[in-house]
Amino acid sequence: MAGKIENEASSSSSSSSSRRSENRGESVIVDVGKRRSSCGYCKSVGRTSLSHGLWAHSITVDDYQDLLDQGWRRSGCFLYKPEMDKTCCPSYTIRLKAGDFLPSKEQLRVSKRMQRFLDGTFEGKKPVLLTDESNTFNSAAKQNDSKNSEEKSKEEQSILFFCEQIDDVVHAWGASGEFATGFRFRRASVKKIDHAKKKLIEGFEDLLYSSNISFQIAAALKRSNISEISPESISEKLTDLLNKKGDLSGFTARACKGHINFHSASKQNFSHEGSETSNTSSQAPRSGGAKRICMVKKNACPQKKRRKLEIRLRRSSFDPEEYALYRRYQIKVHNDSEDHVMESSYRRFLVETPIVFVPPTGDDTVPPCGFGSFHQQYIIDGQLVAVGVVDILPRCLSSKYLFWDPDLAFLSLGKYSALQEIGWVKENQVYCPSLQFYYLGYYIHSCSKMKYKASYFPSELLCPLRYQWVPFHTARPLLDKRPYVILSDFANLQNEEPSSQQNPECNLELQHHNPGEEMIAVSDEDEDMMEPDFEGSEEDDSDSETNDVLSLDELKDGNVGNILVGLKNNRYRYKVCVYVYHISIYFQIKIKKPTNIELDFWYNKIKDF
Repeated sequence: MAGKIENEASSSSSSSSSRRSENRGESVIVDVGKRRSSCGYCKSVGRTSLSHGLWAHSITVDDYQDLLDQGWRRSGCFLYKPEMDKTCCPSYTIRLKAGDFLPSKEQLRVSKRMQRFLDGTFEGKKPVLLTDESNTFNSAAKQNDSKNSEEKSKEEQSILFFCEQIDDVVHAWGASGEFATGFRFRRASVKKIDHAKKKLIEGFEDLLYSSNISFQIAAALKRSNISEISPESISEKLTDLLNKKGDLSGFTARACKGHINFHSASKQNFSHEGSETSNTSSQAPRSGGAKRICMVKKNACPQKKRRKLEIRLRRSSFDPEEYALYRRYQIKVHNDSEDHVMESSYRRFLVETPIVFVPPTGDDTVPPCGFGSFHQQYIIDGQLVAVGVVDILPRCLSSKYLFWDPDLAFLSLGKYSALQEIGWVKENQVYCPSLQFYYLGYYIHSCSKMKYKASYFPSELLCPLRYQWVPFHTARPLLDKRPYVILSDFANLQNEEPSSQQNPECNLELQHHNPGEEMIAVSDEDEDMMEPDFEGSEEDDSDSETNDVLSLDELKDGNVGNILVGLKNNRYRYKVCVYVYHISIYFQIKIKKPTNIELDFWYNKIKDF
């Protein structure tokens, strides 16, 4: 097994052999064999997590890139790969092509939230102690908690008051005989207009509340085939009735494009300077609470100050400030005890690296920062708030770990750092065209904490057997059925056009079965199927062997379809066995005999081989 792993680590394609001949160091690794441990994902009682390990004294960036593409990862200088078919929680390597990335709405919100925080227009769910003025805001906020709750109660009373007024005039209008008897109107809803979240339009400075009941009434009348009245006409009718009623506590009702708007009787100064309002609470008793809330908040908050974000990429090394942040993160976010978070474990886990650093060369083969292990620091106003531990390799940026300031949890720094790392890959493709992918580590389908990784669209999962990349949307329904799946089997089936045209349900049915379990039984020792054991076959088959033997070029190209498999005193090509297996499973699911058309189709399919 050791020799096999060394071959994997040192194997190279012809396109990259010239680059590896450059002075990029050498790989020195020791095979430590299989290891069992308890699982931190499923929290199983026993030692159900099974993996294979390597200890790397040094490893080149090219060799580590190849190992990543065969399911390996590193923790410090220790390299490991899950035994996918035996471990309790199979871990699939997941990656994303940075140039194809399409951010989701949530990911866009994370970027906008950070931008608002830097602009000073967003303070988060609780005060952030980044400046001295924050302490002033904290104490002022505590003093006004009781007052704010009282003002909020008055605002709710105002909304309820306007709803009742609208309901009264709506029912009065309905009782006038313009509509059929028995028609039921919906109850009105009124919303507070938040001027802090949108630009004030001239002439609407005194607008405080609004209702869209006119649109609901117009839709209800149209559905009932009673009448087709536009929302604009309905809003004008209702505002006229409201103003004639004359009991709006210092407000006037106006119709605007189908909406019923409630304006204060006299205009107010809603400036962003925090100046006092010109109206008193006695002039508008039901709206004074909302005005005072705005006034108190603006006077208590410090003057808006823009924050500066710096992102620095540094080679992996011990930094006391980083270690202090790591301790806070582990203790507050992961609930680790203080005795458990030690400097030695931090160094071993996140600082030490076996990857040989490759300096920039000035050509299009290495980015300006070089290849190797790095710490990406996020600094706001001189304070370290997050650190991303990454490996930059010839074809990817591999994200290893991230720790951040627990006081800034509302900024979703994990998602924000991932977006920044994807952007970094895009930007550096100009200097290194081969650098195209962003690796997010392992994906475990049964672990809810890891499902966020698949939200970076379009992502791919690595097939644990053939090391082919399979789109996540193809792999997801398979992983919903079972934790371990040879993903490339089903990806190849979906690409078979005749099969999908003949039976579109076939691929969906096959998702319930694992080809590796029922087709050919191979023991743990028989990992190499290049030399199958033909049981009971003692005849001289020299002629057929000469015709059926694979050429060296075919083996190098990874063509395993023509490999001969011994089965019941006969030899069959591997690709024929796969098709026969799928046929048998398909008809077992259908619980019926195949039709003549189906038999002819599959017979011709096998005969083509």
